[in-house]
Amino acid sequence: MARPSLSLPLILMFPLLFHLAVAKTLKRDVKALNEIKASLGWRVVYAWVGDDPCGDGDHPPWSGVTCSTVGDYRVVTELEVYAVSIVGPFPTAVTNLLDLTRLDLHNNKLTGPIPPQIGRLKRLKILNLRWNKLQDVIPPEIGELKSLTHLYLSFNAFKGEIPKELAILPELRYLYLHENRFSGRIPAELGTLKNLRHLDVGNNHLVGTIRELIRLDGCFPALRNLYLNDNYLTGGVPAQLSNLTSLEILHLSHNRMTGIIPVGLAHMPRLTYL
Repeated sequence: MARPSLSLPLILMFPLLFHLAVAKTLKRDVKALNEIKASLGWRVVYAWVGDDPCGDGDHPPWSGVTCSTVGDYRVVTELEVYAVSIVGPFPTAVTNLLDLTRLDLHNNKLTGPIPPQIGRLKRLKILNLRWNKLQDVIPPEIGELKSLTHLYLSFNAFKGEIPKELAILPELRYLYLHENRFSGRIPAELGTLKNLRHLDVGNNHLVGTIRELIRLDGCFPALRNLYLNDNYLTGGVPAQLSNLTSLEILHLSHNRMTGIIPVGLAHMPRLTYL
């Protein structure tokens, strides 16, 4: 008996294969990535080969670039270019990658401020800029990143007050601001973040009292780790601190606080490090 023909299934599959073969990266993202490529220096240029950042038949996707298919196009969803000694200002063209969910430029030598256009990245969940030389104040537009869950800005030279706009990021879980030059008081409004698990503002120039920080009823309901060390905090350790029942780590050393340690701290159910 003759073998059944395979030509019909192949003909039916051909339009799908053709569609996948010609899917291109959105022109907006191609333009943005090429602008970034032009500004980041030879280390990135050497690894970014080809015309399409998401890859084509001749070249793989650019190193550190992750893409997803949306409709008839591919869009850049993750950009990770870290520990390659990038020198210069924050590449503003990044803010044209409107589908980014992760931006990781840590451990480089970026300078200058975070541009206010950062607020355009509405889908961004993870922003990692630690271990750079970024400076100036954090722009209030940071409060427009409503999907943000992780914010790493430690080991830079940011100054001014910690922006209250951070308190309107409903999904924020991890906030790392240590080893900067922040001054003023820590916004008590941060206590309204229902999902915040980790807050580190150590090694800055912050003033005020813990009582001011936790003055709002029901504040910091999910907070596990609180680092306030190496600042200029005054006053005492308030008994109300024991109301943070999820707290596991409390780091208060190298401040200017006085008074007694309230006995209530001994009864915090999860506290393991003091």
